[in-house]
Amino acid sequence: MTSEVDQAETASGGPGGPKGRAEPDAAVRGKPIRRLDRVIIRFAGDSGDGMQLTGDRFTSETASFGNDLSTLPNFPAEIRAPAGTLPGVSSFQLHFADHDILTPGDAPDVLVAMNPAALKANLGDLPRGAGIIVNTDEFTKRALAKVGYAADPLGDDSLSAYRLHKVPLTTLTLEALKDSGLARRDAERAKNMFALGLLSWMYHRPTKSTESFLRKKFAKKPLVAEANITAFRAGWNFGETTEEFAVSYEVPPAKLAPGRYRNISGNLALAYGLVAASERSGLPLFLGSYPITPASDILHELSKHKNFGVRTFQAEDEIAGIGAALGAAFGGSLGVTTTSGPGVALKSETIGLAVSLELPLLVVDIQRGGPSTGLPTKTEQADLLQAMFGRNGEAPVPIVAPATPAECFTAALEAARIAVTYRTPVMLLSDGYLANGSEPWRIPEPDELPAIEPGFATGPNHVLEDGSEVFWPYQRDPRTLARPWAIPGTPGLEHRVGGIEKQDGTGNISYDPANHDLMVRTRQAKVDGITVPELTVDDPDGDSRVLVLGWGSTYGPITAAVRRVRTDGGKVAQAHLRHLNPFPANLGTVLAGYDKVIVPEMNLGQLALLLRAKYLVDAQSYNQVRGLPFKAAQLADVLWAAIGALEGE
Repeated sequence: MTSEVDQAETASGGPGGPKGRAEPDAAVRGKPIRRLDRVIIRFAGDSGDGMQLTGDRFTSETASFGNDLSTLPNFPAEIRAPAGTLPGVSSFQLHFADHDILTPGDAPDVLVAMNPAALKANLGDLPRGAGIIVNTDEFTKRALAKVGYAADPLGDDSLSAYRLHKVPLTTLTLEALKDSGLARRDAERAKNMFALGLLSWMYHRPTKSTESFLRKKFAKKPLVAEANITAFRAGWNFGETTEEFAVSYEVPPAKLAPGRYRNISGNLALAYGLVAASERSGLPLFLGSYPITPASDILHELSKHKNFGVRTFQAEDEIAGIGAALGAAFGGSLGVTTTSGPGVALKSETIGLAVSLELPLLVVDIQRGGPSTGLPTKTEQADLLQAMFGRNGEAPVPIVAPATPAECFTAALEAARIAVTYRTPVMLLSDGYLANGSEPWRIPEPDELPAIEPGFATGPNHVLEDGSEVFWPYQRDPRTLARPWAIPGTPGLEHRVGGIEKQDGTGNISYDPANHDLMVRTRQAKVDGITVPELTVDDPDGDSRVLVLGWGSTYGPITAAVRRVRTDGGKVAQAHLRHLNPFPANLGTVLAGYDKVIVPEMNLGQLALLLRAKYLVDAQSYNQVRGLPFKAAQLADVLWAAIGALEGE
C-alpha cells in the first residue's frame, strides 16, 4: 500500500472548500458531487454524546467502502466527564483516502461540534477554510458561559475564516422521533446518529452496515434501535434536501494489495495475534490480567475465544495476574499478562522471577501518559527504560514494539516466537495511539504465519560419570542457550523452581559466587544472542546525510514527514526499530553512516539515551509528551532544520 509520494499530505477537501486533487463536479439527485482524494473529519462533543460510537461507525462504513484510513480516538479518563466542559470533550478523528496514508492527519478538514465546549476545544486545530458543522441547539447562554465565551461565536465574526454550517441537530432529531414513543431525553440521545447520517450522505458512505449494527446493538430494546435508525436516516435525508449543503463529496476506494481486508484496531490485532501464536505453537493460551486503561480491550476480546482454547483470568490485582500467567507457563501454556505502565511497576518482581526461572512469558504493556495514574486515556512512549531496566538485579528482557495498529498482530507472534524459542519473558510495548487507532488490515492466510516450536523436554538430557541418565533443568541448548521446558508431572523430569539462584546445569540452589557470575552472564548472553532481522534503511539515493530513526507508533508521523521532505526535494533517510532489546546487529553500522541522527519520541529521549550509551553516537532527540501523536508537519520542519544545518557547514 506504499506509494512513492504521499499525496494525502498535500490535498484535502470537504465542506470547508476542497483543496488539492479534485475531480470535476458531477450532478446526482440534483446536487453536484465533487471527487476528492482524501478527507479528515473530527467528531467532537461531550463524552456522553456518543462521539466514539459515531466515529467508529463512520470508520466501519469507510472501511467497507474500500478507502485507506487511519483514526485517532481522543477521550477523557472519566467514565462520565462533566457535561459541557472543556475537560469533558471527547473526539474522534478519521483520515480516509483513495491512496496509502499513514496518520490520522494533522488538521481536520471538517469539525462536527456538538456543543460550545467541543468547538472551543478543537477550533485551534482547524486550518483556515475548514468546515464546521455545529449543533446550534446547544449554544445557550449557560453553555457558552461554562467554557468562557463572552459572546456567541455563531453570531459574531470570530468564525469568519471558516465555512460555518449551523444545524439544529437536537431539534431535527426530536422532530424525526416525535412518533417514536421515546421520552424526550432518550430521543435527544440519538442526535449523534442524525449527525452520522448527515456525514454519511455528505461523503457517500454505505449505510446498511450501520443499520444492521444498531439493530444488533439494541436487540433487546427494539424501540431504541428503530429510533436510532430513524434518526440516522433523517440525517441522510436532511443532507439530501437542505440548501445548507449544496455539494456532496466522494472519495474513491484505495488501490490496496490483493487480499481480504478488515478494519482493525491495535488492541484487537494484538488479541488476534496472541490467538494465532497459540494456534501456531500448539500451546493453550492463558491470559492473567487485571483491567487497566488502555489494555482492557485485550482481556475483553480474548474472553470471547474459548473455542480456540483460550483461558482468561481476571485477577484481583496486577501481581496476581502475572503470577497466574507465569504459573500457566510453568504448566506448559502460552502465558500472557496485559497491562499499562503502572501495572508493569507492580509486576516487576514477577518478571524478574520469570527471568530467573527462564520460562516463556509475554508481558504486554499498552503505554499511556505517566507517571503514576498520569493520563490514562492519552498516549506516550515513556516505558522503554522501565522495560529495559525496571527490575532488581541483572534481569535482561527482550523488547518488541509494533509500529502500526495492524502490526500489533505480527508483533504478538514475534514476541511469542522469542519467548518460546529462548525461554524468556518478553515485553511487548504498544501504546494508546496504536491500541485505540485503526486501519485496514489484510487478513493473512494461516500458512503465511510463522511456526513456533515449543520443543518440550521428553526425557533425560545428561549422563553422569557413573553412566546413569538424569534430567538437568538448566542444561542449555548450545545455539539458543535456552534451558529445557519440562511439563510438571512428566515422569523422570521432576525439578526444582524458585527465585533463588540455581546451579548451572543441575538447577540446584547455589550461593557460589563463580556460579552466580556465570548464570548472570549466561542469561544476558541468551538475550543478546536472540536472532532478529537487520534494520532496513529507506534511503532512495543512498546519499542522505540525515537519518531519522524511530520506534513504535511514531512510524506514521515520521514516514509522512519524510515523504513531505522528499516531495519538496530534500534528502533524508529513514529507519524504524521494531526490536529494542536486542537491537538489530547492524544498527551501529547504520548510525555511523550518517552525519546527523534525529530520534523523535513521545518521551524525553529514552531511545536516544540508549543509542548514545551503546554506540557513542550523537543522537539528537526531538520529544513531546502531550498525550498526542506527532504531526507530520512539525517533524518535517525538524528534518528540514537538520538538513539546513548540515548544508550550512
